[in-house]
Amino acid sequence: MLKNKVQEVLDKIRPNLQADGGDVELVEVTDDGIVKVRLTGACHGCPMSQLTLKNGIERLLLKEIPALKGVEAV
Repeated sequence: MLKNKVQEVLDKIRPNLQADGGDVELVEVTDDGIVKVRLTGACHGCPMSQLTLKNGIERLLLKEIPALKGVEAV
């Protein structure tokens, strides 16, 4: 299942986020391939969170799971 694959990739990213006091939570994977995540801890409200989301989380998810279209923070 796609959601399980996304969770596995997020679990690879999680230690890096936790090292800086943050975390990521999978909210939903839509039928059209959009992954919705919630940044928590230090990541929530951080000015660099969009950079983390696009250059870190989204880049790795799209590389590992080509069927995905993008990542959004909710």
